[in-house]
Amino acid sequence: MSADDQWRPATDVIAGGRDHNDGSLTTPLWPAAVWETSSEAELAALATGHRPDRFYGRYGNPTVTAFCDAVARLEGTEDSLAFASGMGALASVVLALCSSGDHIVATEHIYGGTSAFLRGPAARLGIETTFVDGRTPGAMAAAVRPGRTMLVIAETPANPRLNLVDLDEVGAISGPFTMVDSTFATPLGQRPADHGVDLVLHSVTKGIAGHNDVTMGLVAGERELLDSIWAYGVLHGATPSPFDAMLALRGLRTLDVRMDRQCATALELAQRMSNDPRIAGVDYPGLDSHPQHDLAVTQLRRFGSMLALEVRDDPERFLDALRLVRRATSLGGPETLVCRPITTSHVSLSPEEQKAIGIRSGHIRMSVGLEHVDDLWADIAAALDAQE
Repeated sequence: MSADDQWRPATDVIAGGRDHNDGSLTTPLWPAAVWETSSEAELAALATGHRPDRFYGRYGNPTVTAFCDAVARLEGTEDSLAFASGMGALASVVLALCSSGDHIVATEHIYGGTSAFLRGPAARLGIETTFVDGRTPGAMAAAVRPGRTMLVIAETPANPRLNLVDLDEVGAISGPFTMVDSTFATPLGQRPADHGVDLVLHSVTKGIAGHNDVTMGLVAGERELLDSIWAYGVLHGATPSPFDAMLALRGLRTLDVRMDRQCATALELAQRMSNDPRIAGVDYPGLDSHPQHDLAVTQLRRFGSMLALEVRDDPERFLDALRLVRRATSLGGPETLVCRPITTSHVSLSPEEQKAIGIRSGHIRMSVGLEHVDDLWADIAAALDAQE
């Protein structure tokens, strides 16, 4: 496939990552951990080269390369780099770019694991983080310390309450590298690199793979920068599984049609919830009532499959009364899932830290799946009835 081909995203999810298929319609699985070489000179060249995918499994793998090529095409970046998990990707970026004495700016509305890593291991290594409200214009740029700040991290839409960060503002920050966690949006929902952002982070486990059978992470961006991160990642050892890469690429092929259904259902459920007096509030960027709806309209290609609701009564009773909707902590798959952020995604934060970023006991995060919207609503309504 020529790099000059200009196709729409719905076509790119089908066509991307096929350059090394050798005629096969499915991407071959290369389970090898090591490859033999034809000469000592070739072995030495591979050992000292950049990102060889037929040398040693920790350095690269052809199946993983195919997946990375496909996602980079969707993100509009030169390349992408895969890891064993989203947290493996995050940790590798932070530790590759930052050293003791360096400084990070991060948005406070962010995945709990990211916050825990920055407040824990990164801080113990002498890497300081300033958390700011990414919704406040100029807050991220104002927190940058010239000469010390090496990285600015934003998550948008943010876990769990779908707060947004202006991508143009992130991309305009000069000096440090900038990175956006775009997991909730997927590459079909937004392209941060188009706004000048250096790195785009995904937990591939979620919407990209889309079937709850993969654990994998990815960072997309400029090839030279990714080569530097790869050099550290080889030592860090957060190596993705070739089998997971094959499954993730298979999931990517249906991302467009899955997102069409999931986003439409999420919007319909959000509208119904916003009109139900038993629900105290609904967070969904596609609702006119969302405080950042105007930004969502200009920045997001799709409003997403994620929403947050707050029930007025006992959230545990509500969750336990659900029958079709499943209680689980992940997102982006075919099944509709719910969880309470205070006990799952943000359990690592103290009650005071949870309160500071607006997470309350009654908040429930919902990942909308592929079930029929009327069946989902009937289940939700019955669970609300069970509280009365």
